[in-house]
Amino acid sequence: MRHRVAGRHLGRDTAHRLSLYRNLVTDLLKYERITTTEAKAKEIRPMAERIITLGRRGDLHARRQAMKFVFDPRVVKKVFDDIGPRMASRPGGYLRITGMEPRKGDGAKMATIELVDFVDAAPTPRPQRVTAAPTAPARPTAGAAAAAAVAAEIEAETAEAEAEATEAVAEVEEAAEAVVEEAAEEATEDAEGKSEA
Repeated sequence: MRHRVAGRHLGRDTAHRLSLYRNLVTDLLKYERITTTEAKAKEIRPMAERIITLGRRGDLHARRQAMKFVFDPRVVKKVFDDIGPRMASRPGGYLRITGMEPRKGDGAKMATIELVDFVDAAPTPRPQRVTAAPTAPARPTAGAAAAAAVAAEIEAETAEAEAEATEAVAEVEEAAEAVVEEAAEEATEDAEGKSEA
């Protein structure tokens, strides 16, 4: 019985599961972001954070401990030369897990796990929903033709309304100029009348 035994089995025996974890941690530290199932992301998070903490320590013993777990020596070098110093001021919590849409094939919960200061990267991509293609080629329907006719009618009405608005503005400007001219003439006549008197 496995009463109160922590951890997920993920349908694998111990050696396979450990190898999976080591591969995922190696790839996570190499690329600084990976997409996997939510269960695997939650399982590898403490392991990867432990390796980053070893990278922060930076001594020979820590490097040898990291080499025991991480497959690629170049990734260990990156952890100790780049990632560890970047996380020097952070007291833990180096990784972020972001949920994504379920996987199409089996509906498994997917997640992206990445370093919290992952730079030079676009936001986590969200997969686009894929719908089944129609079996027969799509033919224009009466609804599509009606929608196109309505759109053309709306465009024509908009153009007509803009033309009317332009004409109305021109008429108002002409009327305003006429009023100004009349006022100027009356003012001149009043001034002449006063000067004669």
